[in-house]
Amino acid sequence: MRSIWKGAITFGLVNVPVKVYSATQDHDISLHQVHDEDGGRIRYQRRCEVCGKVVDYEHIDKAFDDGDQTVVLTDDDLSSLPEERSREIDVLEFVPSDQLDPIMFDRSYFLEPDGSSAKAYVLLRRTLEETDRTAIVHFSLRQKTRLGALRVRGTVLMLQSLLWDDEVRDADFPALSKGIRITDKELDMSASLVDSLSDDFEPADFSDDYQKELQQLIDAKLKEGESLDTDATFGETSDDDESGSSAGGGEVIDLMDALRASVEKNRAAKGAKKPAPAAKKATAKKAAAKKPAVAKKSGTAKKSGTAKKSGTATKDGTAKAG
Repeated sequence: MRSIWKGAITFGLVNVPVKVYSATQDHDISLHQVHDEDGGRIRYQRRCEVCGKVVDYEHIDKAFDDGDQTVVLTDDDLSSLPEERSREIDVLEFVPSDQLDPIMFDRSYFLEPDGSSAKAYVLLRRTLEETDRTAIVHFSLRQKTRLGALRVRGTVLMLQSLLWDDEVRDADFPALSKGIRITDKELDMSASLVDSLSDDFEPADFSDDYQKELQQLIDAKLKEGESLDTDATFGETSDDDESGSSAGGGEVIDLMDALRASVEKNRAAKGAKKPAPAAKKATAKKAAAKKPAVAKKSGTAKKSGTAKKSGTATKDGTAKAG
């Protein structure tokens, strides 16, 4: 496998350099289109509608069309976006693994430790295993800002990109809103059918029969001589190679010091949400000394208002930081 991206997982002050690999591959047999009369390959040309010329990839930019106007975005424009330059897989929070809806999962990637020591990588992997948590992360890949789930698969860390909340559609089917009566007998019979087909899932027990049959058909045609000379019927092709840039690891710091500092920082942030008991007591005494008759009511309102204001500020501040 060849890595497609390099970066670092960051949580608190801990930095875990990693290489990213595609975790899946397409096993479908690759087919292309040909002319039925002579077997000549059908090619789709990137032809400019203004000048009529065929345009090479190196001279193609992206554009947004709102119906009336078109905004052209060059590679330099896109690379200038701060998110595109980021090489960090930033951990936002750790959530119970069973809270993730499988419908949100998109593409999967394996992460390999990058550097002389894999200790921070293994520590993070074992922590996720023992706490049964999944890290929700934020990262950028191929000119897109992505949300991801960082979890454990076997001995490696796996990164799975997630769909954004507004990319998952709501299913609203009128037929399901009608009252449908299911009898106990029908339910029991259905449960019996499920029980008769119950088993443990073993992915290796299943295969893509269509692709096997397609390969057999191709092999049979080759054996019978039903083939064309490729050099004689297909023109020259040019491969467009995509090369990705990589980033080196960050500053190396002691792992235990980084963990300790991160924990202390989070504890300090949580402690700041609650006003000190001494301060509350002093405020109450001061209010009581000023107006004995109204002190209790005024002090209570002041205490409640202060706590609410402080809690909101801390919450907003934390959200911005994350």
